Amino acid sequence: MAKKKPKKIKRKLLDKYRLVILNENTFEERLSLKLTRLNVFVIVTLSGILLVAFTILLIAYSPLKEYIPGYSSTALKKQATDLSFKTDSLQQVLAMNELYFTSIKKVLKGDVSSEELNRDSIVEATKLEISEVDLNPIKEDSLLRAKVEKEDKYNLFESATSVTNFVLFPPVTGTISEPYNVKEKHYAVDIVVPKDTPIKATADGVVVFAEWTAGTGHVIILEHSYGLISVYKHNATLTKSQGDLVKAGEVIATSGNTGELSTGPHLHFELWSDGYPINPTNFIDFE
Repeated sequence: MAKKKPKKIKRKLLDKYRLVILNENTFEERLSLKLTRLNVFVIVTLSGILLVAFTILLIAYSPLKEYIPGYSSTALKKQATDLSFKTDSLQQVLAMNELYFTSIKKVLKGDVSSEELNRDSIVEATKLEISEVDLNPIKEDSLLRAKVEKEDKYNLFESATSVTNFVLFPPVTGTISEPYNVKEKHYAVDIVVPKDTPIKATADGVVVFAEWTAGTGHVIILEHSYGLISVYKHNATLTKSQGDLVKAGEVIATSGNTGELSTGPHLHFELWSDGYPINPTNFIDFE
């Protein structure tokens, strides 16, 4: 009895059946197929496998995969990476700008500590042996000296301005409310003037800074000859921009009461020579 079951199953799988498609009206045979149960099982299995494979390929290599919950988009990953790089770059730029503005604020407030240099060590480090230097003028140098002396022989005017002829022009005239005081680190003079009084350049120079600061309001800084720098703070408006050339007595701003450190309309005026503050009243008469 046990041997008959496999034969019976095999016979059922291999028994042939005919699938006929007829025209309902004329009963004309349109299609006829000979099938077995084994053929039907194989066809259905292969069709299922092909359908599953096609579905996987369609999802993997088409935009449909982005609609599957939990699947991250490639475009979103790329955008996130680009934004991460840009954010890092912006943070570095902001850090550099913060250091730059901090240094500018220290200079404007006068919180600059002077450093002492050992001049003897500098001289010793740069000193050369006299025997290693040839002091004899070359032929071209001698010819150039002779040509310059000949051209200047009949020159009635000086080609350069002497330091003794360098005169400072008062930026404003008024009463000094707070004088120059090194002990209190007030490296300037405060001159009381009415609001919107024209402020003039103390000498010929170029504008090296013209911006707004929270503590001192509108600030403009001029660089002059012989290492001299003049600073004008708490202005209402600025009429010059960074990089502009100005003449002595030319209007560069109007007085005001801007900035957190200002207590009324006045001009905060500073003078710096070779990086060191100097008393403006020693050179300028403000009254």
